[in-house]
Amino acid sequence: MKRLGLITGLWLFVAAATQAQSSELNARLTINSDKIQGTNKQIFTTLQTALNEFISNKKWTTATLALNERIDCTFTIILNEMTDSHFVGEIQVQARRPVYNSAYTTTIFNFRDTQFDFEYTEFEPLEYTENTLESNLTATIVFYIYVILGLDFDSFAPKGGTPFLQEAQHIVTLAQSQMGWSGWKAFDSDRNRHALATALTENNSDFFRQFWYDYHRKGLDEMAANADRGRTNIIAALPSLTTFKTARPNSVLLQVFSDAKLDEVIALYSKATTQEKQDGYKMMSNLYPAESIRLEAIKK
Repeated sequence: MKRLGLITGLWLFVAAATQAQSSELNARLTINSDKIQGTNKQIFTTLQTALNEFISNKKWTTATLALNERIDCTFTIILNEMTDSHFVGEIQVQARRPVYNSAYTTTIFNFRDTQFDFEYTEFEPLEYTENTLESNLTATIVFYIYVILGLDFDSFAPKGGTPFLQEAQHIVTLAQSQMGWSGWKAFDSDRNRHALATALTENNSDFFRQFWYDYHRKGLDEMAANADRGRTNIIAALPSLTTFKTARPNSVLLQVFSDAKLDEVIALYSKATTQEKQDGYKMMSNLYPAESIRLEAIKK
C-alpha cells in the first residue's frame, strides 16, 4: 500500500482548515432524531448534510491515498433532547481499514460516546481552527477523525499515527477549558474523550500500540500471502494484551480492542490447533471474563 511509503513523511500534517483535493476518509454521518418529537425535522437534515460535507471536503493529512485505501468510517449521532439550539445525545463512531492484497476490511475502531451535547443553529457554518475551539460539535467530530487516523496509521507502521493522536490530545487540552462541554474532563469517566486520548498518548501506550501494529501488519496483512503464517503471528501477539492488562488493568484500550476485534479473534481461532484453541480461550476469558460465553466459540 502507498501508505507504507508515506509514514515517515507524516510527522508534518495539514491543519484541519486546509481544503482537500481528496479526503483520506470515505465517511458517512447520519443523525437519528426519532426521540425528539414535535419539532421541525428539517434542521436535522440540514445538520447531517453540513457535517458530511465538513468531514469529506477537508484533507486531514499530507498523505495521498488511492480510492481503495481510503478509510471507511461511519458517525451515528443519536439525539435524545433538544432545547432551542442545545442538543443532547450520543455518538457512535466506527472505522475499518482494508487488509493488504485482499477484499477483506477489518474494524479498527468501534466506540460509543454517551457524553455528547452541543449548540447548533440551522445553517450556521461548521468550522474548525486548530488552536481555537468554538464548537463542541466540530471539536468532537475532529477529535474522532484524528483518533481514527492515528489507529489506522499505527496499524501500518510502529507508532505511525503519533501526529494524529497528538492532535487528538491537543483538542482535549483545549476543550477542557470550555465551560459546560461534556466528555472532555479527566476522571468524569474512564471511557470519555479525555480517557481515550490519554490512553493512546501516554508512555504506557507504547506497548499496546506495538501490539496493534503486530496484529495488523504482521498478522492480518500477511494472511493473503500465507494464511497460516499471518494467523500464527496474531496468536503469538495476543499474549501482549495480558501483559498490558497487568500494567493498565482499567485502560480504555482493552475495551477498544474488544469492541473492534473480539469477533475477528474468535474467527481467527477457527483454523488453529486444538491446543491453540484451548490456550486462546483461557487467555481471552481471563482478559474479558464478561465475554466468556461468547468466547466459547473459540474452542469449537
